[in-house]
Amino acid sequence: MTPEDDLPDDDGGGFDVDDWSRLKPFTGAVATLDDVQAKRAIFALAETDDPRPIQMELPQPVIWWEADGGEQAAVAVQAESHLGPDGEDMEVLGLILPDGGGAVALLEDVDLVDASDPVWRRLVAEAIDLDDAD
Repeated sequence: MTPEDDLPDDDGGGFDVDDWSRLKPFTGAVATLDDVQAKRAIFALAETDDPRPIQMELPQPVIWWEADGGEQAAVAVQAESHLGPDGEDMEVLGLILPDGGGAVALLEDVDLVDASDPVWRRLVAEAIDLDDAD
């Protein structure tokens, strides 16, 4: 997705193992707060230096390793590099979860996988099943 594109209003934003590739990525620019508010991007970071998009194929299936050791399927739709206040390079991903929620993760906390990865497919199916149970 470029800054000029908007997500359709009728799209719940979630995905399953067969339709994840329809998710629109935010590429070619560093996101602003306006992009996030317009739902074109997942995140916008302020007070960082040298922000730039990361050149990678998006959307990209990932397995996100959470702080508690759990794993979750997601699709990366935004990728940016920023220098933090300490000068450390942060590679940050904007993720869409199977239920349509958004999340932000460091690139080092995810595994980039192929959509045929059996673990990713299982995690997507489990997340969708949990949503249906609610």
